[in-house]
Amino acid sequence: MRSIWNGAISFGLVSIPIKLVNATENRSVSFRQIHTEDGGRIRYRKVCELDGEEVPGAEIGKAYEEADGTMIPITDEDLAQLPLPTAKTIEIVAFVPASQIDPLQMDAAYYLAANGVPAAKPYTLLREALKRSERVAIAKFALRGRERLGMLRVVDDVIAMHGLLWPDEIRRPEGVAPETSVTVREAELDLADALMDTLGEVDIEELHDDYRSAVEELIAAKAEGALEVPAEPKKERGGQVIDLMAALESSVRAAREARGEEAGTAGEAGEAPASVTALSPRKKAPRAPAAPKETGGKKSTARTAEKKTTAASRKSTSKTTGKAAEKSTAKKTTAKKTTTKKATPRKRSA
Repeated sequence: MRSIWNGAISFGLVSIPIKLVNATENRSVSFRQIHTEDGGRIRYRKVCELDGEEVPGAEIGKAYEEADGTMIPITDEDLAQLPLPTAKTIEIVAFVPASQIDPLQMDAAYYLAANGVPAAKPYTLLREALKRSERVAIAKFALRGRERLGMLRVVDDVIAMHGLLWPDEIRRPEGVAPETSVTVREAELDLADALMDTLGEVDIEELHDDYRSAVEELIAAKAEGALEVPAEPKKERGGQVIDLMAALESSVRAAREARGEEAGTAGEAGEAPASVTALSPRKKAPRAPAAPKETGGKKSTARTAEKKTTAASRKSTSKTTGKAAEKSTAKKTTAKKTTTKKATPRKRSA
């Protein structure tokens, strides 16, 4: 691997010549900007805004811009004259437990390689001292024109250095936490613990960038002349609204099934399993309250009496209506007979 910086580790009165090597790399797929009409490459040119002419890299310097827009030129010679003791030295200032380092401060990572045979002995001494003490070294170093903070630790048989942000570069998390007061039940915490236990172990080497793989397959398909690339069907997530307990319990069950374990219940550790209830839609209120029921499923006496009274009333009405109808029919029949008699002429005697 190519070194990006040469210097030495200052360990008290011990100086260890080292080379700085990048420990990480960016594997994401990069794209170029093109003209969509003809596919021509889009390039950026550095142009002076005063004369409109393109400026070569050799004629480009740096300057500090004031609030009013005034530019103050700063040359490399100006910066070289500044007192910077860490310009070529990684100066160790303290040894502390790794737990004192806030992960928010972590920045780029580097490997420190011993530079030459004479550096092997002091390099190994520092590495073994870090191992035995179970601590990390805090150091200051200069890289790319600025002084930085670093943390040295042992990775396998190599000393690695993590660039650290300065404490004043870490923002305070003000206004980030939820403002609403929320109460978490013990049963919910138990299910969360069960889910953490199920998902807590993983081989980090097996994890990979699925999106990058999909982009590479897309590029390969396009290069072979495929007009359309079949898209992988998206996994649909249930639209049913469930409560938090149901979501946690379902997550634990799915995680165990994915690991080839039996689903089991959430209460394996001795606690009672939490009930899972899906939120059902609201039901319309009944028009009238239901009548009380007696033990054994028998209807109440009041309701029975009410039904009997209603039935009797219906029978009485039916009888009255029937009698009235019969009388009306009889009257009509009598009237017809009378009319017939009147209409028949009487015979005269001889």
